[in-house]
Amino acid sequence: MADTATTASAAAASAASASSDAPPFQLGKPRFQQTSFYGRFRHFLDIIDPRTLFVTERRLREAVQLLEDYKHGTLRPGVTNEQLWSAQKIKQAILHPDTNEKIFMPFRMSGYIPFGTPIVVGLLLPNQTLASTVFWQWLNQSHNACVNYANRNATKPSPASKFIQGYLGAVISAVSIAVGLNVLVQKANKFTPATRLLIQRTALLQARPRLLLPVQSLVCLAAFGLALPLAISLFPQMSEIETSQLEPEIAQATSSRTVVYNKGL
Repeated sequence: MADTATTASAAAASAASASSDAPPFQLGKPRFQQTSFYGRFRHFLDIIDPRTLFVTERRLREAVQLLEDYKHGTLRPGVTNEQLWSAQKIKQAILHPDTNEKIFMPFRMSGYIPFGTPIVVGLLLPNQTLASTVFWQWLNQSHNACVNYANRNATKPSPASKFIQGYLGAVISAVSIAVGLNVLVQKANKFTPATRLLIQRTALLQARPRLLLPVQSLVCLAAFGLALPLAISLFPQMSEIETSQLEPEIAQATSSRTVVYNKGL
């Protein structure tokens, strides 16, 4: 019986390959080759594809049923490899592989860019107060912790205290480093305002976790692309000029040898 089901699945996949440019479907396997950088890159793009956030409940049930039919050798004729890959992508994006339960939308890997980008922008906001710095670092670490917990390996249960300890440690260390470095930079008179701004932004972003680096790199790139117009207006393009080159009335208003100004775009 098992041989018959396997044969039927293989026949269906073989027929599907003739009507689609997609590679032959393999249940539970990545669609793209993992032996090359480009293949791994496309695999990660598939994982974080935000379009899966808009999949309806009905479409999810259809995708799950299609994969079950393939698994049991009852796949209907005419199903293409592209349809099977799409069904697997939808299932893996929404359902936890171990518990088979739906992952809360903001904590899915496909939701990392749309829900993580505002946090990255918030971390980069200029002229932050102590309260705002603490808030954005706390929100950043909370989001990261929830993403890691929602996508955890559920086959090996871990005590909740372990996650709580890790979460508290991440929040405390991130806030301490960001606030401490900001205070240190503000007291460093040798740095120009432009240099201080750069170091402060680096301090605020240092708390991005080391996990899921390919995905987080794409998040940062997306944040930069989506927030570029905002960043241009928020982050002044600073430059220096000697006071002797200024108009007399401006030069007389300061005792500094050089001044810093916003040169715009």
